[in-house]
This record gives sequence, structure tokens and C-alpha cells, in this order.
Amino acid sequence: MNQIFSTDSIPPAGLTPEGDLRRVRSNPDFWYPVGWSRELKVGKTIGTRYAGQPIALVRPAEGEVFALEDRCAHRQVPLSKGVVKGQAVQCCYHGWAYGRSGRCIDVPYLGKGKLPNGVRTYPCREQDGLIFVFPGDPERAAATPLPRLAQTTNPDYKTRRFGRHVKCHYSFMHENLMDMNHQFMHMKQMGQMKPRFLGQDRGPGMIEARYTFARTGGKQPLGEALVFGQKRDNSAKYAHRDVMTIRTEYPYQTLKIQAEGTPPVMDLWIVYVPQDAEEMTNRVFGLLSIKRPRVPGLLDMAWPFLVAFTERIFSEDREIVELEQAAWDELGGDHNQEVFPVIRSLRELLAECGIPAARS
Repeated sequence: MNQIFSTDSIPPAGLTPEGDLRRVRSNPDFWYPVGWSRELKVGKTIGTRYAGQPIALVRPAEGEVFALEDRCAHRQVPLSKGVVKGQAVQCCYHGWAYGRSGRCIDVPYLGKGKLPNGVRTYPCREQDGLIFVFPGDPERAAATPLPRLAQTTNPDYKTRRFGRHVKCHYSFMHENLMDMNHQFMHMKQMGQMKPRFLGQDRGPGMIEARYTFARTGGKQPLGEALVFGQKRDNSAKYAHRDVMTIRTEYPYQTLKIQAEGTPPVMDLWIVYVPQDAEEMTNRVFGLLSIKRPRVPGLLDMAWPFLVAFTERIFSEDREIVELEQAAWDELGGDHNQEVFPVIRSLRELLAECGIPAARS
């Protein structure tokens, strides 16, 4: 059913109870991906970031990946430029060596009893092609579970791993995916789609929205046909047939499309990892799982078309959220007048779960 709502209680200038949402920092007490497994070769190190914190990921020849502050304690040179030796990384400048605990274990020109302090280490785990770190209180890491990552281990699905750097606060990304009324923007890619909002659920640390859709104009794109595993016309037979469920379970988002009582035809897991200290840029890590059709090999053959289709959709989304960020920069704050109930609830959730700027 369509939901009727009033705009009487909209807060001025788009503010949340916590103030300007775009100034709310992400909560570091969660597992955040900071790199793809494929990026980090054996015996190598790479540099990455979380909210302005430089992080070096190290993959020794034996043992698990580990993560250190990406600064040598000596001259602050990035350890990601260093050399991996055994279970340690040596700074490229003077050869200071740090083990996975972050402790300095060797300075080539000093005795063992004169070693200086080391660098910060981050709890680190690798799962399903992603490298996660826990940038918050390390004592909370063991009790905090990693998120479930779409259908990456299910052989009935094929998964695409994707991501880009996007020049906006992470909250714009959450709002963009949750609000399916923006399908108007994707008309060129998707045809004319009419969303029907079915309602929302709110719980601790989460909010969920559900939609159905009807095509009112244009033809079904090939990418959509690959997702559903069938060609569909604009008849009432296919209108509002499948339910799209979008959930923000802080700090992650998921999107599933499925008919009642059947496995999802599409299962998306995505997260927006802040890059700079002000958190006005983010790096997207996404896992898009598509259910394989009955015809063996068909999805693999058509995969390049689906990749191109999803890239075009993401490019349009990226352009629009970067324009939103540019407007925020120009106006010096959040002047959005939000009227959609689920997005107003989402904004409150992000403010509650995040860290106010004054305390960050």
C-alpha cells in the first residue's frame, strides 16, 4: 500500500536530533573492509585508510594478514613502502622492523636492549575476498562479529566484487540506496519504474524498507533480465511481483530482491568506508550476488553485460551524491528538507549510531 505522510514535523534545515548529520563521524567499533584480498600479494604490503588513519596491510609468506599504523615510529615514513621479512615489515628508510604486534623488533644499528616504541596495530581479519580491520577499541573486536557477506559462499550464485572512491559523506550513500523514489533518475537505464513503498521496520542499530515496482514505460533492460533470469514486459503480470528489501544494519547496507517464499534473485552487501579525517569522502566495498538461472553457464556468458549495466547505475548514483556533497560544501551545512518517513528514520539511526563531531 502507499503510505500517506505529513510534513508538519520536518526539522528545519534537514537537521537530525544530533545536529548536522554530515558532521557525524562513523563509529569505529565495527569491522570495516579496507582492502580487497586480490590487492595484497604474498610477501607484500599496501597502504589504505579509515577516516584519516593511515593503515598498512601486510601479507607475510606464511601466516595471516596483519595491519599496522602506516607510519614508521622513526621518521613517519609509510611502512606500506617497506619490505616484508618473515613475520615483520622493515621500513624502506633505515630498516626498522615491526612485527604483527606493532612492536619494534629490530633497528639494524642499535643493540636489542635499546629498541624504541612501536606503532599501533589493528585487529585484522580476512573473509570472502575482503580484508577487514577494527579501528575502534581493540578489546571489543573479538566480541564483534563480522557481517554476513551476501551469497559469496553459495554456489547457486555468482558474485561481483566492486567499489569506487566517492566524494561524499557516507550518510548520502545510505540515503541514496534506501530511497527507491530516486528511480526517476535511472529512467534512461531502467525505463519508467513506479515504486510502491510497503513500509519500514526499525530495531536496535537497524532500519529496513520494503518496495515493489511496476514498469510504466520503456523496455526491460538486459541487465534486469539477467537479474530476474527472464524477459519481462510491462504487463500487470509482472507489476509489484517481487519485493525489494533494503536494510541499513549499521554501518552496513543490504538489498535483496525476491518473491515470497523463494530465494533472492539478487543479494547485495555494501559498506561505505570513510577515507579522510573529516569523513567527506568514502571508499565503497560492494558484493553483488546474482542467482544462477537453470541454464548452466548462461549467467557466466552474459556476465559482462550485467557488469556494464550495474556500472552505469552506480555511476549515476555516484554523480548525484557528489552533487549533494558539493551543495553541502557550498551552503556550509545540511539544508535538506526530507519528507520521506523512512529516510527521516534512517537519518536518526545514523546520528544515533555515529559519533557526534564534538566528541570525535
